Formats: sequence, C-alpha cells, structure tokens
Amino acid sequence: MAGSRRADQRRGGEASPLRLVAIAVILIGLVLVSLRLLPGSPFESTAAAKWGDGTSDSDRSTGDPTNRSAREPASPSPSPTPTLEPLPFVAKDLDLNIEGWYSWSVLDRRTGEIIGSKNMGETSTTASMIKAWVVADYLRRAADAGQTPSNAKLADATLIIRDSDNTRAQQFYNQVGGAASIKRLISMCKLTDSKVAPDRGWSETALSPRDAARMGNCIATGTAAGPKWTKWLLNEMKLVRGAGDFGIRKAFPAAQRKQIAIKNGWIDRIEVQEMHINCMAIGDTWTMGVMLKYPINLGYDYGMENCEKVTKALLRPGV
Repeated sequence: MAGSRRADQRRGGEASPLRLVAIAVILIGLVLVSLRLLPGSPFESTAAAKWGDGTSDSDRSTGDPTNRSAREPASPSPSPTPTLEPLPFVAKDLDLNIEGWYSWSVLDRRTGEIIGSKNMGETSTTASMIKAWVVADYLRRAADAGQTPSNAKLADATLIIRDSDNTRAQQFYNQVGGAASIKRLISMCKLTDSKVAPDRGWSETALSPRDAARMGNCIATGTAAGPKWTKWLLNEMKLVRGAGDFGIRKAFPAAQRKQIAIKNGWIDRIEVQEMHINCMAIGDTWTMGVMLKYPINLGYDYGMENCEKVTKALLRPGV
C-alpha cells in the first residue's frame, strides 16, 4: 500500500505532455500580444487595423503634429482682407496762398469713401463742367428710346466735350428737358448739395466739389450715359483740348494725363464781380472736384493755375 501511494504521488507531481504543450501555447500567445502593443514593434504595423483613408490605429491616436495634416482636413485659414493700393491723394488741410474761396473733394471709386476740405459741401455755379452730364443724359435717353444718334449729333457732342461749345450745349440742354435734366442728375447720381437754376440755364447750376466728384463717378460707372455710350463719353473727356485743358490732370506726370478724363468750367460772373473756375477729373480709382471763386480782376488764368496748385498740394509723394 505504501508503495502504491508513492507511485500515485509521482504521477500527480509530473505534468503530462499535453499539459506542457497547452502551457507553451498560452505563453507564446501572451508574448505575441505583448509585442503587438509595444510602440515601434515590427508586429504593430502588420497587425494594426487600417482605416478607410489608409491611416492606422496608431496614427489616429498619436499626438505627432507632423501627421495631423495627413489625417484630418486642416481648419481653413481666414482669407486676408485685400489691401487696396493707396489713392494718389493724401487728405490734409491746405493753407495755400489763394485769394478768395476754394474747395476740393476726392471720391474713392472702389469704396465710395469721400475725402475733402471742410467746405466741400459748399456750392458754386458749374459753368461748362455740367456739360459732361448734359451729353451723358442725352446719350442715355436716346439708347433707352432705342435710338442711335446720327453722326452729325455725335459730332456736336464731341465739340461740346472737347471744345466746350456753348451753342451746341444749349441745344442739347433744351432737348433733354432743361431743368428736368438737372433734377435727374441730382436724383440718379445721388447728389446732396446741388440745386437747379430753372430760370438761368445749365451754366448756373449750383454744384459742390463733393457733388462734382459724385457726378464724375456717376459718369465713370455708366449710370449717367448708360452701358452703350459710357466708354465713348469717357474717351471724349480724355481728349479735351484747347482752353478747357487745365487743372487737375495737369498736376500729374505727362504719361498719366492721357488716362484722366476731365470736364472743366470757367466763367466771369460780372453781376457779383467774381470768377468761377471748376475742375472735374476721373481716374481709374478716383474722381475729383476742385472749385474756386475769387475777384474778377484776377482773370481766368489765376483760377486755372490754382486748380492745378490745389491738386499738386494733395498728391502723394512719388506720384
């Protein structure tokens, strides 16, 4: 009995071959699992599950910023606000040695912003400066009525703009309804300071430098002459010649002058013993109005030269 008991104890204390194999399999499995979980293990890349975009589990959880752009769309960067080229003018108070009254205004055609002298809302009589609107009003109304002006009529319009022909300007003014045309100007071009002179004709329309700049922009945008004739009118205004070619664009270098459209006005107001000189110009990004009133004995040239002087005083260095 004792011998039998010792034999049973020996069999109980020894592992069978099957048990040894099972233990070995378990241990190998545990080792493999441990290796898979170790970062950088060669088993990691082969065992890792792939996402639909080809990114592994470990890439999804890593904090490495170098992988972030490939894993997920980057937040869109805010678009920078476009920086506009500065206008050729600098807003400032002028203290020029000019006798009488003078005022100026510049409109930024890109933003609608207006700068000018403190008195830019004060008015003076326009004289021939208003002719640009009268011709524009005629051309737009003709197009709206489905009519094309004759060659003779366009030749008259050319003389009104380039040479400031008064007789033809009066004919056009009558044809577009006289004072009714100026009322359309104020309404369509959103003028705030100007007034009609119903009994005294186009020459005595009251306009401010601020509204002169607005009128120039109204022409430049096509509101005044309409889409069919705006380019034609602006080209005619670039070809102003003779006595009417003075003022704002003369302040610019010669190479730039050809691209600036103008219409000026000049008249002696004998009843008040004043000269009224007015300048309007249209550039690529701006429009400008300059107006002067001064004693009549100083003559036309005084105002024409000072219109240019005011402009030069406002030009940005390097223009």
